[in-house]
This record gives sequence, structure tokens and C-alpha cells, in this order.
Amino acid sequence: MRIVRFAHAKGMSFGVVEGEPETGPQGLTVAEISGHPFGQITFSGVRWALSDVRLLSPILPSKVVCVGRNYAEHAAEHGSEVPSEPLLFLKPSTAVIGPRDAIRLPEFSKQVEHEAELAVVIGAAGARRADRAAAERAIFGYTCANDVTARDLQRSDGQWTRAKGFDSFCPIGPWITTGLDVTDLEIRCEVGRDPEEMEVRQLGRTRDMVFDVPALVSYVSHVMTLLPGDVVLTGTPAGVSPLTEGDTVTVRIEGIGELTNPVVPAT
Repeated sequence: MRIVRFAHAKGMSFGVVEGEPETGPQGLTVAEISGHPFGQITFSGVRWALSDVRLLSPILPSKVVCVGRNYAEHAAEHGSEVPSEPLLFLKPSTAVIGPRDAIRLPEFSKQVEHEAELAVVIGAAGARRADRAAAERAIFGYTCANDVTARDLQRSDGQWTRAKGFDSFCPIGPWITTGLDVTDLEIRCEVGRDPEEMEVRQLGRTRDMVFDVPALVSYVSHVMTLLPGDVVLTGTPAGVSPLTEGDTVTVRIEGIGELTNPVVPAT
């Protein structure tokens, strides 16, 4: 099931995408959900063509918990060791944007980079001190994410809050996919200015994570309570590189879909 949050002529709703996204957006519809998607899903009976609505970030988390250096090759490209335990940091909820929303380059940074990641969305039960089995049960679904990072500020500050926390630095979407086996999925990031000539910057597989998804959710839940709708970013493969004004960046994850955002200067 693919859960979206979307804007339409009468407001904002959650819905379920019907059809096969692999064939393109034509013919896809969104069936409106009555209320929130956690728990028993009830449809309102109203449907829209996907092309007639605007997709928003599929969830508004209370916090985004991120994991650093969870792919060995990414750690190596920055001259860092793979940590013995998951390396955690946070992004504020105000960093979250949705599909087609603009990533805004802050004036404080000269080196803003993309980081394509699998994102985990926590379900209605939340997670607190969960073992591996409970962590798996706590997962509602998965989506694409871009852990946008001001790399020069990350280096100069000595900690990551400013570098990771600017408004628009956490695109997620296009929807939450439920019931997906994420043990071995392709993660791809493409950047370019012409949709027909996008450059593949990152290409990896989730099987190469140092710590897998249940281990990460369990570990985080022993540090802080994960609330319904919270998001855990699981790390990025090698190949991160700078974004510049006028770029378009697309994160594509097998079995989920693609998340595309333009890059513009801060205003």
C-alpha cells in the first residue's frame, strides 16, 4: 500500500495511491482516507487523479532521527571509521519538505551536498526500549529521503546540528510504502539540470548497511521514545557530492518510488 498526504481543492487529506507507479503517473488515482492512516483505514469514497493533487511530505514527524556512517564506503569517502554502534543525530521537524518542494541553499554554506537514504516511518504503537522483534512491529512503512548537508559547516562546527538542520534540508516522499522487504533494495541519486541527462551520483543497496533497519529502530528506541509518525533515516551510500543553484536532485529507491526536488538559493 502507498500512503500519501496531499493537497487538493478542499484542503489536505491522506490517501492511498491506486495503480502501478512503475508505468508513470498517468492513470494513477488517489483514494481519500477518512482521518489518519494509522490503524484501520477507512475510505471516504472520494478519488482524485494523481495529476490533479499536490503531494506533500507523507508524514509530519515530531523528530527525524538520522544515522551517520551506516555504509562503509560512505564512511571511507570522508576518511572516517565505521562506528561500533549506530552514530545518531537529529534533524528538526522544520527541515521536512515534500516532493517538488525546493531545497534552499543557505548563504552560510558554500558546499551543500545530497545524501540519498531509505527512511523508516514509525507506526501507531511507537517504540520504547524495543527489542528487535518489537522494533520490526513498530515500523509502519518506508519512504525516500534526502539528508541534505552543509558539508563545510559540518566540518567547521565540529557537530552536525547546523549543517543538517536548515529549513528544507530533509525532503521525504513521495509516499509511505507498507509491507515492503527492505533487506536488499537499490538506492540511487541522480542530479542534473536536464531531465533527459541526469547524472547518477549515488548507487548502492540496503544490504550494505552496517546496521540493518530493525537494529537501528531498536537502538534508537533505547535512547529516545519513537512516537507515531517519527522518521528514522538509515544512512547514505557513497557518492555524496555538491548541489548548486538550478540543479534538480532525485532520490529513487527500488520498490518505493522517486523523490524529486529543485535546488534554489535561500530567500
